[in-house]
Amino acid sequence: MKKSLLVISMMLALAIVVGCYATKGDLEDVQAREMAMEAKVDQAAQDAQAAKAAAYEAMLKAEEAEKRAEEAEKRTEEYELLYQKSMKK
Repeated sequence: MKKSLLVISMMLALAIVVGCYATKGDLEDVQAREMAMEAKVDQAAQDAQAAKAAAYEAMLKAEEAEKRAEEAEKRTEEYELLYQKSMKK
């Protein structure tokens, strides 16, 4: 009984070891996938940085356009006042 239990245990242990064995090719595949994912992550980080820079530039341009619009509005108001004064005379 003990011998058969020992043999069955050894066969089970061998089956587990053989079933969980990763070949060199498997490891190379995992490493290749990991490197590909790292490259994608790096590219995504670069794209995010570029988008952030573009958004910052757009914000600066919008602020400048807003300043010009405010100046134009002030000039328009000044011209309207001058026009109204000239019409009263």
